[in-house]
Amino acid sequence: MADASYMGFVGVTTSSSSMMKIFPAWAEVLGLPTRTLIGHDIPLDSSPDTYRSVIRAIRDDPHHLGALVTTHKMAVFKSALDLFDSVDDLARTFGEISSVAKRDTRMIGAAKDPLTVRLALEEFIPPDHFTTTGGGALILGSGGAGCALSYQLAQRLDAPSQLICTALSTAPLDHQRDLHQRAGIDPVKVRYVKTSSSEDVDALLAELPAGSLVVNATGMGKDRPGSPISEAGVFPLEGLVWEFNYRGSLEFLEQAKRQQVSRRLRIEDGWRYFIYGWSQVIADVFDIEMPADRTAQLSTIATRWR
Repeated sequence: MADASYMGFVGVTTSSSSMMKIFPAWAEVLGLPTRTLIGHDIPLDSSPDTYRSVIRAIRDDPHHLGALVTTHKMAVFKSALDLFDSVDDLARTFGEISSVAKRDTRMIGAAKDPLTVRLALEEFIPPDHFTTTGGGALILGSGGAGCALSYQLAQRLDAPSQLICTALSTAPLDHQRDLHQRAGIDPVKVRYVKTSSSEDVDALLAELPAGSLVVNATGMGKDRPGSPISEAGVFPLEGLVWEFNYRGSLEFLEQAKRQQVSRRLRIEDGWRYFIYGWSQVIADVFDIEMPADRTAQLSTIATRWR
C-alpha cells in the first residue's frame, strides 16, 4: 500500500515547497501508509470547474488518501462543497476547507487554519503583549490565513487596541465581516479597509501605535512577487512583524529586516505556521493523534530542509 497510495497537496507552486522533501521523513516516523506526496497546482483565481475537477479526482481515486489545501481554501469551499459528505463547523463558519480526509467511502472537509494560527500565534506573541504595550494589529490580506488570525486576535483576553483587516477588494472584506458575525465577534471592533495601493497600506502603518503587530497574509512574496507595503512604509516602533510565508521572494520580510534595528522589531516568518499547518492536517487525513511532543519531533526533522 505504501507504494500505491499517496497524499495530495493542493496549491499554486507545490513543487517549491519544502514539504515535498519533508513528507517522506515524517511519514516514516509517524508510520503512515504512504511516503508519497503529490502536488495539484492550480493557478490563482481559477474557474469553479477547475476546483471541482481536482476535488472530484481526490474523491474518486481509491489510492488518494486525502489532501492539504493551501491558498485555494475558500475557493474549494465555494466551488466544491457539495462534493463533500460533511464538513466541520469551522469550515462552515470560515467558509473554507484546508483539510480533505477520506473515511471509508465518505469525504470530510475541515478548516484547520483557526487551530494552526492559534498555535503559532501563542509561540510568537506573549499572552500580555497588547495589554502591556497598547499595540494594535494590522492584518494585510483577508484570505484564509488572515481570517483565522483576525478571529484568534479578536477573541484573545489580551486583545489588540485596534484590529485592522485589509484586502484589495470589498468581497474578501465582506466575507471576513460575515465570518466575524457568525463567530460572535462584534464587527464594530474591527476596521475593514480596502487598500488599492501600497501607499494605502503605508498610511495604515503610520497610524499604528508602538508595539503593534503587522502581518503579511496576502500571499505576496510567495504566490506572486512583491510586498503589500512600499519601500517608504515604516513599521511601528518596537512592533511585531509576521510574514506568513517562509519561501518565495519574501520582499515584505526583507523590508522588515532592513528596519529591524532602527525600529526595534521582533520578526517572525511562516516556518512554525507551516509546521503546525501540515502536522495538523496530516493528523486529520490519517486519523492519528498529534500531541505537542510529536509536533516538536516533526519540527526537528523538518529543520534539515529549512
